[in-house]
Amino acid sequence: MLTLKSITENTRETIERLAKKHFDGGALITEVIEADKKRKESQKQLDDNHAAVNQISRSIGNFMKEGKKDEAEAAKAKVAEIKETNRALETVMKDNETRLTELLCLIPNLPHDSVPEGKHAEDNIIEKTGGHSFDLPADALPHWELAKKYDLIDFELGVKISGAGFPVYKGKGARLQRALINFFLDNARDAGYLEIQPPYVVNSASGYGTGNLPDKEGQMYYATADELYLIPTAEIPVTNIYRDVILEEKDLPVKNTAYSACFRREAGSYGADVRGLNRLHQFDKVEIVRIDTPEHSYESLQEMVNYVQSLVDKLELPWRILRLCGGDMSFTSALTFDFEVFSAAQRRWLEVSSVSNFESYQSNRLKCRYRKADKQIQLCHTLNGSALALPRIVAALLENNQTPEGIIIPKALVSYTGFEIIK
Repeated sequence: MLTLKSITENTRETIERLAKKHFDGGALITEVIEADKKRKESQKQLDDNHAAVNQISRSIGNFMKEGKKDEAEAAKAKVAEIKETNRALETVMKDNETRLTELLCLIPNLPHDSVPEGKHAEDNIIEKTGGHSFDLPADALPHWELAKKYDLIDFELGVKISGAGFPVYKGKGARLQRALINFFLDNARDAGYLEIQPPYVVNSASGYGTGNLPDKEGQMYYATADELYLIPTAEIPVTNIYRDVILEEKDLPVKNTAYSACFRREAGSYGADVRGLNRLHQFDKVEIVRIDTPEHSYESLQEMVNYVQSLVDKLELPWRILRLCGGDMSFTSALTFDFEVFSAAQRRWLEVSSVSNFESYQSNRLKCRYRKADKQIQLCHTLNGSALALPRIVAALLENNQTPEGIIIPKALVSYTGFEIIK
C-alpha cells in the first residue's frame, strides 16, 4: 500500500496519478488524511497525559514525606482520572489506526510515469514483436481438438473428477507439461534465480502482504476449516519469504524462481476466451520474483522482460510485448509488461506472462526492508513475472506446430520431452 508520508507530502500528485488508473481518489485521500490527523491528535494527548501522570506521581511521594495526606489523595485521584481518559484515548487511537489501514488498502498503487493513458486492453501499447511466424491451412485445428485427436488432454474427464477448468493431461500431453516446467526452471537457474519449492496454501497475512487480500479474495479458493487460501500464483508464498525481513543492500537484488500449481476461481469468465486451455481453474506456472533497491528496480524489470522474451524465442513462438495502459493494470502494479503469443489456429493473441514492478507497494505491507551502507533502513521494491504460465503456451505449441505428420516439438524442448514429434 502507499505510505502515509507519500500521500501527505504529495497529496495533489497522488490524486492526479491515481486518475491515470481511472481511480477517483480525492474523497478517499481526504479521509486518510483526516484519520491520520485524529490518530496524531490522540497520540499527542496520550503523550501529554503520560507526562502529566509521571509528574503528578512524583509529587505524591513528596506529599507523603511532608505529611500532606489530603494533597496526596487528591493527586492519586487526578492520576486515576487521567488514566481513565487515556483508556478512552487509546481506544480512539486504535480505532483510527484500524480505519487508516482499511482506507489505505482501498487505494491502488500509483502508475509509473511511463504508463500510457487508456481505459481498456485495446489502449495498451505494443512495445515489440518477434518470433517465428506460422502459415497454417484454413482447416487447422484448435488445440482442444488436437488434444482429443492425439489423446493428450481430456477435458471431459476433468469435469467428471473436479469440474470445468480442471483438465487431465495424459501420455505425451503430461510429458509435455513436465518438460516445459523443467525447461523453465533450468533456464531460470541459469539466469541466476534461486529455485524455491513453496507451499500451495497461504494464510491471510501472506495474502495481505502481496495485495491479494482484501482485493482478490473472491477469485481465490478458501479452505474455511483451516483459514487458508489456495495460491493463485507462486508470487504470494515466495514474496512472503521476505515479510518482516531486513535485507542488506549488498545482497540485493534477490532473485527467486518457483514452480507451482495455481488455483483461480475465475468467477464471471464466459465465452470463447475460456475454451480449452485458454482459461483454467488449475494450471501450472513457473514464477520469477525479485527484491531490489528503488534505484535499480527498473533495470531489474527490463532484465526480466528480456529474460521472458528469450524463453518465447527458444520455444519458436510468435510473440509481442505490451505496455499496459492505466485502466488495464492490476491494483498493485506500478508498471506492467504483458507477453502474448499468437495462436495460429484460433487466430488470436494469448497472454502468457505479466512482468511487473510493484515498487514499494507490496514491501510496505510486507515490511520488507533493506539496510543501506550508511545504516539507514528503507523499503525494498518488489517485482515478479510469469516465466512462464503453461496452458496458453501449450495451446500455441500444439496449434502452431501441427503438420500432416503430427505435432512438431521445438528443438529446445526435445531433450526434455524425449520425443521430436507427437504422432
